[in-house]
Amino acid sequence: MKLHELKPAKGAVKDGKRIGRGEGSGRGGTSTRGHKGAQSRSGYSRKIGFEGGQMPLQRRVPKFGFKNINRVEYRAINLSTLQDLVDRKKITEVNKEVLMDNGLVAKNDLVKILGSGELKAKLKVTANAYSVSAKKAIEDNGGEAITL
Repeated sequence: MKLHELKPAKGAVKDGKRIGRGEGSGRGGTSTRGHKGAQSRSGYSRKIGFEGGQMPLQRRVPKFGFKNINRVEYRAINLSTLQDLVDRKKITEVNKEVLMDNGLVAKNDLVKILGSGELKAKLKVTANAYSVSAKKAIEDNGGEAITL
């Protein structure tokens, strides 16, 4: 068997409907579009979500909630993650570049250090924000928590 001899199994591929190719085809005349009306014309497209005149779903369901345009999103990094970095990479200073190199944050992320986990190392940490417990834990180990 060669590549050019491959073909689908018999009966697996059906021919498409040939619409509007004369009365003998069984799909001539109105070409499966019914009689008259906008839907029978070329170029017709109904509105997105149109349900035949019934009230569409997006209008039946009530609106709720809002998006706060002043919300500040932080990428959360736990103390346990920092301790893991220290154990694996032997670092003494944590900043955005270090976190980016290790795939923990993206270029435009704001970083917030959270207090989950245990930190045993003395670290100089530079971030946009800290939780109270994280800042306390860093400073209790003789480290430094610098806020950008």
